[in-house]
Amino acid sequence: MKRFPVSNIQDDVGLRNLKFSDPYKTQNGDPRAYVDLPKLSTLWLNTGTLCNLACKNCYIESTPSNDRLSYLTLDDVVPYLKEIEQRGLATKEIGITGGEPFMNPEILDILDACLIRGFSLLILTNAMRPMTRPAIKTGLLELKTAYRDFMTIRVSVDHFDKIKHEEERGPGSWEPMIQGLNWLSQHEFQINIAGRTRWNESEDELRQGFKSLFQENNINLDATDTRQLTFFPEMDENIEVPEITTKCWNILGVSPNDMMCASSRMIVKPKSSAKPSVMACTLLAYDEQFNMGHTLHEASRSVRLNHPHCAKFCVLGGGKCTS
Repeated sequence: MKRFPVSNIQDDVGLRNLKFSDPYKTQNGDPRAYVDLPKLSTLWLNTGTLCNLACKNCYIESTPSNDRLSYLTLDDVVPYLKEIEQRGLATKEIGITGGEPFMNPEILDILDACLIRGFSLLILTNAMRPMTRPAIKTGLLELKTAYRDFMTIRVSVDHFDKIKHEEERGPGSWEPMIQGLNWLSQHEFQINIAGRTRWNESEDELRQGFKSLFQENNINLDATDTRQLTFFPEMDENIEVPEITTKCWNILGVSPNDMMCASSRMIVKPKSSAKPSVMACTLLAYDEQFNMGHTLHEASRSVRLNHPHCAKFCVLGGGKCTS
């Protein structure tokens, strides 16, 4: 695949800040790329930014004290599920993210509300103590019994090596994750794994390493299956990346319809707000230029790719958060 030429400006902060400053034009004055929403396939719910971990490179800066996004409540969520039905939207999947979703006190009710309406669920978790509390385990087992084929749990395992995983997630984070992952596998949940590429191994090396990890821990996953084991590119707003113009789609051989914002939106509830908002992207929970209003109807307009993550993670990195 062709690569878009990266600017050779590295150190001039003033010039670099001209990038991603205009939603309609790039630094060079070219028309900025944008993405339409042909259909809303996946609706993400950010259940809150609080997390039991403070990971080194968390894209949303979740920690045990970061409550910039409040917990979503069942009453926050249901109107969006109803809007999907009332407007006849093509939404089939609800993604659950955070923070750590299982810290949300209403998480089981939210999951049930989605499943009972016929949506598939993709739940992102670190599989640690919030997920393995007895009440949560009991609730998950009940939901699995009732909706087995409609619920997938994605566990974040940054690397197959304990030392590298804990380099990102902190000391003592490995064993509780393995225990939680083992519990999910033993109880035959539909699970998949999200790893990271920050250590610069080849994809084959990563898959071989995870294959050994799964075998050693009797985890029923196929490391060669890209749906069961996916790897995400790193995100750093300070790294020099090119802006994406309307001409780049053909130059790169990439379709705007393959971008996440062509098929998904995310519900968040800022701490300072009385009601939730709809964001264009799961990766940009705080950037107000990607706040598209309070309803899915308002959020159906085009998204201008005016952020480094748009270029590095999505267009150039090919990253997708959906299953």
